[in-house]
Amino acid sequence: MSISNINDRRKFLKSSTVIATGAFMSPLFGKTTHQIGPETEVYAFDDSRIIGHGDFKYRINKEWGTQSLSKYPVMDCHEMVQDKAGRLLLLTNHPKNNIIIYDKSGKVLDTWTLGLKGAHGLTLSQEGGKEYLYIATTSDHKVFKTDLNGNVIMELGYPKETGKYESEEKYHPTETAIGPNGDIYVADGYGLDYIIQYNSKGEFIRYWGGKGDQKDNFDCCHGITLDDRDFGNPCLLITSRSKQEFKRFSLDGRHLETIPLPGCWICRPVIKGEYLYFAVLVTKTWGEYDGCIAILDKDNKVISFPGADAPVYQNGVLKAPDYDDLSFLNPHDVCIDDDGNIYVAQWMSGRTYPYKLEKI
Repeated sequence: MSISNINDRRKFLKSSTVIATGAFMSPLFGKTTHQIGPETEVYAFDDSRIIGHGDFKYRINKEWGTQSLSKYPVMDCHEMVQDKAGRLLLLTNHPKNNIIIYDKSGKVLDTWTLGLKGAHGLTLSQEGGKEYLYIATTSDHKVFKTDLNGNVIMELGYPKETGKYESEEKYHPTETAIGPNGDIYVADGYGLDYIIQYNSKGEFIRYWGGKGDQKDNFDCCHGITLDDRDFGNPCLLITSRSKQEFKRFSLDGRHLETIPLPGCWICRPVIKGEYLYFAVLVTKTWGEYDGCIAILDKDNKVISFPGADAPVYQNGVLKAPDYDDLSFLNPHDVCIDDDGNIYVAQWMSGRTYPYKLEKI
């Protein structure tokens, strides 16, 4: 496949939200189809290549989650989690389907919605033997806590207690994390870049961060997660996406470490076992579909770059990855099942459904 054809294909995908003509389009990349509108089909790669490195290699399955857009419409597929029953819950920002629930084979089991157009962050928490979801919404300026059936348990509005927000319009939360004691941490990644901490009842405790260049500041704190791999000393991993790094903080907001990852615009960190995974939305240029997946060991060293070249460190500094121009569009999140397979949700990708990376 020539580079010029690939670039033409990418330009087509970016403009493919145009009005559907109903005309049948000849394959550009193989047999596999994705719908952009109810009548228009866009072709993706018919692909079962092996991607990744070392012990973390995968066969890419781009059809795993594909559904009829007329029956299960999506806009952007933002994040995914797996519940203890093994079901895979996908968060989308389509108001008809905020949550689509899959089984491992890719069959849709259920859907529900809160009618949100800005659903962005999805966190699963086990509390008292029950599972709950925390949904961060960028356009609704809130975080919703729900049960797995979509019943709202709690709403957290904009954090006026901080004194930093003139109105809710300044607040665009992108992600949450839940502490060992049930404290709720909200990352205002598309707003003022503060981390806001509440107790399990939703009562304000503290805030920290804010946009800036100091060690305790952020530039797009897009993702946040609890890192409990050191069970005696859990901490928070927080993205500073535009700086291509993530930072470790104590549970009370003290900066512990900054981990630079050149070329990696990180969405959110995801912990599975002793490894850290995340989607790299961009490696070089916005809008060029040049993202990949990164897998790090317990020392926060990249050991595999599915969708890019092998990770290389030169004098202790990571070499920016070169994407393969084949595997992904705009990967936004990963979910890792108990077999080590990775499910990839993508943003602004022609309304594609999640891919599955089958571990080999």
